[in-house]
Amino acid sequence: MTNVSNDFNDLYVPYKALLIYNCNRENDTNINTDESNAVYVESYDINKQGSPINAHPLSLRESIALAELLQSSAEMRNGFLKSKGLLPNNLLYVNPDNSGYAIWYSPPQERNLFFVKNLGIACGNAQVPAMVWKATRDSVSVFAIKGKGKPTPKTILHHAPYFNIYDDGSVCMGNVNINIDRGTHLEDFMMQWEQYFFGSYFSHTLGGGRKTNINIVQLWQQQTTSNKKFPEESLVKNGSTLNQLIR
Repeated sequence: MTNVSNDFNDLYVPYKALLIYNCNRENDTNINTDESNAVYVESYDINKQGSPINAHPLSLRESIALAELLQSSAEMRNGFLKSKGLLPNNLLYVNPDNSGYAIWYSPPQERNLFFVKNLGIACGNAQVPAMVWKATRDSVSVFAIKGKGKPTPKTILHHAPYFNIYDDGSVCMGNVNINIDRGTHLEDFMMQWEQYFFGSYFSHTLGGGRKTNINIVQLWQQQTTSNKKFPEESLVKNGSTLNQLIR
């Protein structure tokens, strides 16, 4: 690891420090405080020598500046959930809280798939089923659904019929370099995750449950050597609905 502390100190200098006091109710049972009075925040200016001076209660102006800074940080963290314009038609749900995530679906389509050699499956184009995607900036889970239409809250989810997927739908991306930068918008975020998923090599099964009703290797050997519609009868229900995925 590279020590960047010297570079950091050349670029940034301390100018403000906050000290937060918590009301110690255990020491005095006669104190009657509500949540708004439970803490006291003291602000310090920092002099050129790096020492705290001028202690004073946190002012309204300082409070507003701090709130704007924290809000800006949250917006930068979850900027990938902001659309360029109107929300995409295939978007199902967005949760901006904490790390944030988006849920969307993709219709049945033809995709170029990649498999490691020892599976004995030819890489190439294949018809895949409609899918539901749930992704944060760092991870993605995928599920299969039947039909072509936009799913509803009652739509039954099935295991995605692919390799590298755990029983709960989460995907092992292996050594794929996930790079969702701060300037990414929602539309690009969704497209990038689909490209990451289909652009990686499928290599092994995960979990103890069956992902398909037929042998998964034979399924994709058939799909990559023909242009047949994906056999939806091979899908296995995972016991949940789309509404249960939104949590």
